[in-house]
Amino acid sequence: MAQSLFMSLKDRYPDCRISVMAPEWTRPLLERMPQVEKSLDSPLVHGKLKLGTRRVMGKSLQKEGFTSAIVLPNSFKSALIPFHAGISRRIGWRGEWRDLLLTDCRRLDKKNFPLMVQRFAALAHPGSDDPIQRVPRPKLVIDPANVEKALQKFGMNTKGRVVAICPGAEFGASKQWPSRHYAVLSNALIAEGWTVWIFGSTSDAGIAQAILSDIETDDLSRCKDLTGRTSLAEAIDLMSTTDIVVSNDSGLMHIGAALDKPIVALYGSTSPGFTPPLTERAKLLSTDIECRPCFKRDCPYGHKRCLTELYPSRAIDAVNTLVSTNSQ
Repeated sequence: MAQSLFMSLKDRYPDCRISVMAPEWTRPLLERMPQVEKSLDSPLVHGKLKLGTRRVMGKSLQKEGFTSAIVLPNSFKSALIPFHAGISRRIGWRGEWRDLLLTDCRRLDKKNFPLMVQRFAALAHPGSDDPIQRVPRPKLVIDPANVEKALQKFGMNTKGRVVAICPGAEFGASKQWPSRHYAVLSNALIAEGWTVWIFGSTSDAGIAQAILSDIETDDLSRCKDLTGRTSLAEAIDLMSTTDIVVSNDSGLMHIGAALDKPIVALYGSTSPGFTPPLTERAKLLSTDIECRPCFKRDCPYGHKRCLTELYPSRAIDAVNTLVSTNSQ
């Protein structure tokens, strides 16, 4: 979603040069954002103050000659590095008593900026409480040579229709649609001639296997389990060749949207009201039970009805609707 900020900066200041400091694992994403000139790896771990490390990192940036810094996290510690770097303009939203560290510290009006992406993009403009009329949608740029290399590495092809399913969610179990629901969806699509590719990290391998255990034996050849096998770069390139993405509310959902894929987004304890997939070609599915959205990592009541009662038939209908609309 930060790419919307980078795009807004380029729209407003065409000659600006953008460097991004972020964890090393984000580099494959940044490399596919043409607005970003340079990626600066951050070794810092979430939740660790590391005052000395932040000071050293800030001092090391002084030679880069940065004229402005935009700080996206709202924490005090996140504003320390540009402060120690002596960057003259340091912009961000007010939070955690960091007014002295920022030169342009803005008070957030959540009513005018309800979406996270709006809050990011607003920082490209002079301080204003006015709602943003248009936020550019993220768009990753793919190199066909890298795509072909990934397809060959995993022995895959794009003949026929391919659905990417993303059953993991680092946030917690309250975001994960049940494996049996994914299996029902997969069986239905395979019966219609689809191929199923399962994306995710090593931690998602268990749910991927649970899905595959409920796939008809004769149809397992139509499934490809990529969980824990691909790098993020390879996952992005492979997903770019699929026809539709069915995903929990997760990072891969946003990657699918930035690849301009139709998205079926499945919401359990969370809500699309803050971080929806940034595409018009999306079906956002959830239940209307009284206790959601609770935004808890695990169901406080233990029943997970927000997920179990989000039946596969709805996802199957959503896939068919999006594919039908996309082919017109």
